[in-house]
Amino acid sequence: MSDEPQQPNGEHQPRGWNPGDPSAHGSNGGNGGNSADQSGKAGRATKHRHRRPKRTRWRRAVPTWRMVLGALVVVALLLIGGFIAGYQLVDIPPANASATAQSNVYLYKDGSVIARSGEVNRENVKLAQVPLTVRHAVLAAEDRDFYSERAVDLTAMARAAWNTLTGKGKQGGSTITQQYVKNYYLGQEQTLIRKIKEFFIAVKLDREESKNQIFEGYLNTSYFGRNAYGIQAAAQAYYSKDIGDITTAEGAYLASLLNAPSAYDVIVHPQNKAAALARWNYVLDGMVKEKWLAAGERATMKFPVPGKAKPSTGLSGQRGYIVQAVEDYLTSNEVIDENTLATGGYRITTTLEKKKQNALVKAVEDNVMSRTSTEREADRNVRVGGASIDTGTGRVVAMYGGIDYTKQYVNNATRRDYQVGSTFKPFVFTSAVEGGSTTQDGRRITPNTVYDGTNKRMVQGPNGPTGYAPANEDDINYGPITVRIATDKSVNAVYAQMAEDVGPDKVKQTAIDLGIPKNTPDLTPYPSIALGVATASVLDMTEAYATLANHGRHGAYTLVDKISKGGEDLELPGRNTEQAVSREAADTTTAILQSVVESGSGIAAQGAGRPAAGKTGTAEEDKAAWFAGYTPDLTTVIAVMGQDPDTGAQKPLYGALGLARINGGGTPAQTWAQYTEAALRGSTVENFDLNLESGAEKTAQPTEENSSPGTTGTPSEAPSVTPPSSPGSIPPSSPPPPGSSEPATGGTETGTPTGGGTEIGGAENGGGDNGDQDGYDFRPGARGAPAPQSAPAPQNAPASQSAPAPQSAPAPQTAPASQSAPAPRQ
Repeated sequence: MSDEPQQPNGEHQPRGWNPGDPSAHGSNGGNGGNSADQSGKAGRATKHRHRRPKRTRWRRAVPTWRMVLGALVVVALLLIGGFIAGYQLVDIPPANASATAQSNVYLYKDGSVIARSGEVNRENVKLAQVPLTVRHAVLAAEDRDFYSERAVDLTAMARAAWNTLTGKGKQGGSTITQQYVKNYYLGQEQTLIRKIKEFFIAVKLDREESKNQIFEGYLNTSYFGRNAYGIQAAAQAYYSKDIGDITTAEGAYLASLLNAPSAYDVIVHPQNKAAALARWNYVLDGMVKEKWLAAGERATMKFPVPGKAKPSTGLSGQRGYIVQAVEDYLTSNEVIDENTLATGGYRITTTLEKKKQNALVKAVEDNVMSRTSTEREADRNVRVGGASIDTGTGRVVAMYGGIDYTKQYVNNATRRDYQVGSTFKPFVFTSAVEGGSTTQDGRRITPNTVYDGTNKRMVQGPNGPTGYAPANEDDINYGPITVRIATDKSVNAVYAQMAEDVGPDKVKQTAIDLGIPKNTPDLTPYPSIALGVATASVLDMTEAYATLANHGRHGAYTLVDKISKGGEDLELPGRNTEQAVSREAADTTTAILQSVVESGSGIAAQGAGRPAAGKTGTAEEDKAAWFAGYTPDLTTVIAVMGQDPDTGAQKPLYGALGLARINGGGTPAQTWAQYTEAALRGSTVENFDLNLESGAEKTAQPTEENSSPGTTGTPSEAPSVTPPSSPGSIPPSSPPPPGSSEPATGGTETGTPTGGGTEIGGAENGGGDNGDQDGYDFRPGARGAPAPQSAPAPQNAPASQSAPAPQSAPAPQTAPASQSAPAPRQ
């Protein structure tokens, strides 16, 4: 039987053979048979060419080119159809409610009204009234290709979406046309429906209005902060000028505000000047790049610091500070963006409790503001910041931002430009216990560990002297002294050495774990960190101390209970707590801070009538005095600050309130005590429940006979600095007048210069030494009497245990600036 496939009629002819084909009949004569054979082979070849191989395994999952092409055609048709339908269905609506925006309502926890945001401040102007350089500045900041591009930049939108999805942060991909549509016709809600409407309205608007008309509308509807809508209102709010009088440099700053209105207001947030300056430079550089500004003219420009804000009288007293803090809380936690919040209509219930808020205001009034006098020049500089947190819940229950928001615009509770002084020292000890740290000679650090408290004692590292030798207050030599007593007396020599023993980087991390923001200015990993050169805010310090009070459990503070609009609630950040440091570390720190209140620099806090723990602190040159303390259920920090009301420069508090000096243990501690007593009045008295580390029990103060500090190590390889020999500034040396509620003490706790010192729109980020002139006359050398020299280290101690390093030790000149030791006060 033949192997050839058979035809339906049974003949053995190749499939595809055509009887009518001449070649099939041997038309080539004698070659007919061969032709037939060749034809048969061709037929078989044709059969094999047209048979498709079966798609097996993974190939079945791969679409064919026909499928891909078909899908693309379908998608294209859908997009075209959708665009046509959207263009036909979406009309340009009338102006949205932002043109007549509602007020936001801010409420206490109990629902009573704190404040209402003011009416919208807007004054429209014609595009021709805006200087050309200011227009160019806005274009350089927001959309340099505005006049040449289409209404919608699909590439930018796709890039922004990709950056957002890949975790590079929320990115803007909108043209000026789209932003104008969002501002004037729609709203700020981040929804897909709104974005779709924005797209079609922008396309239609671009066809129906000129670029100049759109740009004019954009300039008149954009939000610039300070409740200013539109470029004219912004010019008045920041520079008290009409827009026609705004310079190029000022216009570049106004343009910068469009990116982050309140955040770049260097009067409200002086610590953000670096970011605002970077944005300002970006705008000017963009103008040069686009040939809208000559490079030579740009090089001569200086940053135009804006004027003071003029808030609505409806935000007077504490109301404006609270509104500002709440808005910062909502925007920084990405609950809502600033432009959306500014459109109004939101009902915001805070965590503030009216009783406690009133108690804090009264305590400040009674202990500080009522004691100021128009006849004393120093009293012009007095500022007060306060914050109080419920220890267990992390809720901010009271806040004091200043005398009056309409008079002192910067919130003293949230600003980050004053050194915290010795209120930072407890973080050093907490870090020591948490890490099981030891002294240079291997002794575990506990409240009873003996250190050398000699004045200007050189801090010793693993390899010897570090080159850092801070002075004690009044240059007192304490000699051998326990950590507990060194905390009571705020001995710089002990805590600088302890920071080195623990490791400055570990101290920094512990502070962050407790609640100090990691981007806090001057939070640097050097031994000087122990003396409080960092400039955390009052609210930051309250959160960190609340962690200690809560046995080491940390959770970010909360300031808002609820925010809603039109009956719909917005999602607020959850409060997740975690064990930041061990309970033993936190509780042992609490134990030594109880001693500060019982017998140390914070004895005025006993006026609260509650078990309390706390620490005093004073910034360099007495520019700020702090008391940070807590009961088992309430944590509060009070700071009195000095600031020139005209220049914004930080000023010493010498002579303020009729006192030679203001110490952390005086006015701040007294204010803390009065507030705490009133805030907790009627509640059950709670006692501290502490789990202490081994060896933390109280012991007798060391003497030459029973103890001495350990070895100081060998010569250091670390950079060092020659200790200063010249005296620092000397405050008034006379004792306080009779009847003064605050005894004065002399001296300054010496820290490190932090650089800076540049005035920033109402605040001076100055560095320099940092001091703690705290407390009452509980130690030798109080003002009015010469400071006796304390007992030196035991004479029979081995040479390796001698504490102070020679003051004449040479030091390289390459030491980090933050380790330099400023001249102590004599």
